[in-house]
Amino acid sequence: MSSVGIRACAVVFAAGTLAAGCSADAIEGKATASADSFAPSPSYQDPSERIPGVVSAEIPPGVHVLPTERVAYPSIPPMGGPHDAQWADCTGIVYATALRTENAVHSLEHGAVWITYDPARVSARDQATLSAKVTGRPYTLMSPLPDMDHPISLQSWGRQLSLDTADDERIDQFIIALRENPYTTPEVGATCSSPRFDRNDPPPYDPTPPGPDAVPMSGIR
Repeated sequence: MSSVGIRACAVVFAAGTLAAGCSADAIEGKATASADSFAPSPSYQDPSERIPGVVSAEIPPGVHVLPTERVAYPSIPPMGGPHDAQWADCTGIVYATALRTENAVHSLEHGAVWITYDPARVSARDQATLSAKVTGRPYTLMSPLPDMDHPISLQSWGRQLSLDTADDERIDQFIIALRENPYTTPEVGATCSSPRFDRNDPPPYDPTPPGPDAVPMSGIR
């Protein structure tokens, strides 16, 4: 499918319908013929390398921190590192409030793509567009995050893409390339279901800078 066709499917999906020619697999971001160019394969393990603007970093699997501890992430939102032992539920959940970063990072380790947006700069319409890409889709989650450098940011383990608009075709490309990517995910096959994580009242995001007792990215206290 051409890039025009992919965009057309995205528009139809956002409207909540499925038109002829837009397969369910393509909408769910699975590796189908319509998404060949961004689906990972043994011969092309990280198609996100072809997406303009993606920032990557080699981040080893993270150590666990306590629920009361914070991590000195080099960027907010983070794209990997030490994290809480409890991962944020990433079974296609759209959270109404900002998440504690240490919980969300654990979801990335399991292969999830985390979409964050600045609620002050992203309209309700664009929030709905982003939500449609996440709701009910395994290994994705979305939450607001105030005062980011860009209005929208996508994260997977060791990969990040900052954007200005919700209709940017690179959002779908990023999800297809990195959601459950077996070559970039530290814990392949780990579940995104997290029954002990409160979806309705999750641990809150702390906007203050981490103190001197924060856990460093090395995990060595």
